[in-house]
Amino acid sequence: MAWVFSDPLHSLTHEESGRRNKELWEAEDLGGMTEDNNRLPVPVVVLVLLTVITAFLTTIPLWGQRPTAAIYVDYIKVIDTPEIVAIQEAQGDAAAMKRIVEINKNSPLRAQQGRHPVTMDDLRVLKPQIEELMTVPNIDLKDYTVVGPLVKIANFEGNFRENGKRVRQQPWWDKGYTIDLFYLSMFFIGVTITMKRLPEYTWQPRHHGHDQRHGDRRHEA
Repeated sequence: MAWVFSDPLHSLTHEESGRRNKELWEAEDLGGMTEDNNRLPVPVVVLVLLTVITAFLTTIPLWGQRPTAAIYVDYIKVIDTPEIVAIQEAQGDAAAMKRIVEINKNSPLRAQQGRHPVTMDDLRVLKPQIEELMTVPNIDLKDYTVVGPLVKIANFEGNFRENGKRVRQQPWWDKGYTIDLFYLSMFFIGVTITMKRLPEYTWQPRHHGHDQRHGDRRHEA
């Protein structure tokens, strides 16, 4: 099982290990089926790359994004209005929450509101905490993360503002992309190493000599 790195794009397997692999490959009948040693088709490679790129584009910046107190401020401002109270009394919390969302459909934070939906009960729990923060001067509610029923200062430490306070907002590269790139890299590296440990694609197995005989007949024909 020795590793060889002299020509990594060709093979990572020692010559003796490669020979044993070839013998095993040719001896295994796979339940009567035969398996060739062909390169991965280019369309399949392109399809995998397109899938990865599409996954990133369609989830920006959903994957790993954390909800902040700022995205629920517009909800809280209308939760006690006569219209919402009347809907709540007549049709229930679900209808009232639906109306709150409709009222804020043009909010600058509507994308984040859609990604992090809440119920009326959630708003009742968050409302006093966010209203208390709103009374503090020179505060940015984007610095506070909603963790379950609690509103907590975010555990990020960015640059200092002019007033001496730190920016405590989630950086764009921490919204899931770092760990996503790590796992994707490990996947592709692992697949590449596995493939390069196999015999090179220029070699084709002859399962019990059958492929050789068929090849000879085709050649003779």
